[in-house]
Amino acid sequence: MGQALKGKTALVTGASRGIGRAIAERLAKDGATVALTYNASKSGADEVVAAIEKAGGTAFAIHADLVDAAAVPALFEKLDDEFTKRNGSRTLDILVNNAGNSGWLGFKDATPESWDTLMAVYARAPFFIVQAALDRLAEGGRIINISSAASTKPVTVAPVYSMAKAAINNLTHALASELGPRGISVNAVAPGYTRTDANAALREDPEVVKAAEANIALGRFGEPSEIAAVVAFLASDDGHWVTGQTIEASGGYKL
Repeated sequence: MGQALKGKTALVTGASRGIGRAIAERLAKDGATVALTYNASKSGADEVVAAIEKAGGTAFAIHADLVDAAAVPALFEKLDDEFTKRNGSRTLDILVNNAGNSGWLGFKDATPESWDTLMAVYARAPFFIVQAALDRLAEGGRIINISSAASTKPVTVAPVYSMAKAAINNLTHALASELGPRGISVNAVAPGYTRTDANAALREDPEVVKAAEANIALGRFGEPSEIAAVVAFLASDDGHWVTGQTIEASGGYKL
């Protein structure tokens, strides 16, 4: 099979584990040179880079604590240096906003500080990452924001998370109109329940799993690779005519 993204560059935020890791590995498998960000887990990021390189791909990792607004310009300085060194250009073809932090912030437990921390990563960071990327993005480039099925089917135990993901859907729509004249497509992918280490503790309770799967038409948790496959389609030439959409990849959550 040919590499649909050969010669392309990609940035995937929050890719040291879970869905972000699967996206980084898939884009690299399809031929892209992938930059991935991490915060707490350098070892996890190094493991992803090593796995990509072992499979014949190209990747590198950059630390970025996206709670800190100053992390965005610092990230792009490093990204420019790496891409220029590797490719002779700082051009970015594919941007995937995936980074997150703990979403389980309840209504009664929320404080202004915890609200700010969650929103900084899930809503503020994608906005300013896109802003910083605009003069680097190639004509005909791709922006793919990772949303959530919770953006339209709110989870009562995580209202701030649901709010933030709804904001990402709105940003996606607005950016599609803004960037359409440059041939840049902007879409969101909204996973439902997906099997990651972030929900491993939850999945240890068979009753919780049973209740969750009862709300999924296909009857099971998704796999990170299944989310990555949707992202890869949108990043490829085959996905060029899709823009301004929030594509739910949830196995039919609460249909």
